[in-house]
Amino acid sequence: MTLYARFAAHVNAALDALELDGTLPPGLPRKSVAVEPPRDPAHGDLSTNAAMVLAKGAKTNPRALAEKILEKLTALGEVASGEIAGPGFINLRLTDSTWRAELAAIHAEGEDYGRSDMGQGVRVNVEYVSANPTGPMHMGHCRGAVVGDALATLLEYVGYKVTREYYINDAGGQVDVLARSAHLRYCEALGEDVGEIPEGLYPGDYLKPVGEKLAAEYGRAYVAAPETEWLTLFRMQAVAAMMDMIRADLALLGIHHDVFSSEAELQAAGKPEAAAAELRARDLVYDGVLEAPKGEAPEDWEPVELPLFRSTQFGDDQDRPIKKSNGGWTYFGADLAYHYQKAQSADQLIDIWGADHAGTVKRIQAAVRALTHDTVPFDVKLVQMVRLLRDGEPVKMSKRAGNFVTLADVVEEVGKDVVRFTMLTRKADAQMDFDFAKVVEASKDNPVFYVQYAHARICSLERKAREAGMNLSPPELSLLGTEELALIKLASQFPRIVESAAQSHEPHRIAFYLGDLAAAFHAFWNMGNDRPELRMVIVGDAATTSARLFLAGGIGQIVRNGLALMGVQALSEMQ
Repeated sequence: MTLYARFAAHVNAALDALELDGTLPPGLPRKSVAVEPPRDPAHGDLSTNAAMVLAKGAKTNPRALAEKILEKLTALGEVASGEIAGPGFINLRLTDSTWRAELAAIHAEGEDYGRSDMGQGVRVNVEYVSANPTGPMHMGHCRGAVVGDALATLLEYVGYKVTREYYINDAGGQVDVLARSAHLRYCEALGEDVGEIPEGLYPGDYLKPVGEKLAAEYGRAYVAAPETEWLTLFRMQAVAAMMDMIRADLALLGIHHDVFSSEAELQAAGKPEAAAAELRARDLVYDGVLEAPKGEAPEDWEPVELPLFRSTQFGDDQDRPIKKSNGGWTYFGADLAYHYQKAQSADQLIDIWGADHAGTVKRIQAAVRALTHDTVPFDVKLVQMVRLLRDGEPVKMSKRAGNFVTLADVVEEVGKDVVRFTMLTRKADAQMDFDFAKVVEASKDNPVFYVQYAHARICSLERKAREAGMNLSPPELSLLGTEELALIKLASQFPRIVESAAQSHEPHRIAFYLGDLAAAFHAFWNMGNDRPELRMVIVGDAATTSARLFLAGGIGQIVRNGLALMGVQALSEMQ
């Protein structure tokens, strides 16, 4: 059990004891009780808000309750001292030996340090990417792909059972456009003069191989045939080819999904009808007329009776149609059924969407609440687009894609690890600039480089000791003083950072933490430039060197664990 988890258990044990002696009434909710570092390190090593959270329910003064809790905690051998701050916070200072023991625990647990059973096997479906199957992945897709994949890995690491899912939107008008674009390339492959790609079709060269394959398979059978004869066939084959391309693009980032769900198959199986019937039986779908558009209505607008979902009962600002006037399903109607399908085999749902879908969040959340009787938590994380820059100037075009820069282009230029780490250096709903020059820059202003450089420096230490001919003994951790203990304290926060990132569904917190840890390690390293006694490798002092290499090894383990959660390889050398 890691240090923060252990002290959370200590606080719980203290509260249990206070319940037994009648100081606390039984059954007070403890969900909001936390054990964390104080904001100001000068106030101690650990802080708990237990007295603040429970005092009202116990009908007592927070400071008075804090005194009772503190009495229990200071009796622990790991606690050097404690005090009550402000209205009732409890601050603890731990013994130096406790922190040294945690460094040993980091080494002992290795790649499992930070892993937990917090999720207790709860089934979570994480849907991410779900780009329309009409072309290669671009950098807007890339950010959501990395955020979703890192979140899925993070949830698995803390004990959830995760399904990674991709929803293929292959039933809308955009795939008919794809089929027509593929038909054009098919004709081109057979020697027909197709001229400029007409506006409204997909212009990228990526459809040329699709056209060539169709030409080889069907010859000239569909060159002059009416659209009704080839549209469905070409649509199926073009979508399959696009999904092969998308899978290959995602593989460049190390991303693989467990499930690919097809909207077309969903509709063919009658899933929207089943979901609509379920809602209508509970009077959550009714036939009604939408209000006229606000402002001046279009000339062709007329009131039409449609099946409407009562999303206003679940916090939406208006009821939503699940079918169009032509009898086809609205995007919302199909999406509603898709989420109902996912909820049949999951305890929680998480969707990673582009920020341009912000307007649909409330209605889908309302639908999931309705269809699952409010039993399946559903979270939507919105991801902002990425602005590509080269030396500060926008980059917009790609020969392969025709009108955007592909994910493959970017990974080929800067590498998978740089792309993945960079995508997690900002909160998902914050705007991001991706400058090709800056993301590979060897400076402390580049978080990718700074974290990788810390790990490479750590890997260099044993080589330096060997080259110096040092005969290192088992580490004597009592030689680690104040500066070293500060590093251990920061490294020991990794498990709680992991759990908080998983609880909030925010994998960028791992990147932020690794940046702080790398900065602290580099600062300690740099102190050795001015104070030789603080160097990691001190020729002639094997005992201190051994202890500090053990410390560095622990920091390196945390960096590796954090990078693994991000899907990034830790480098042992920097080119």
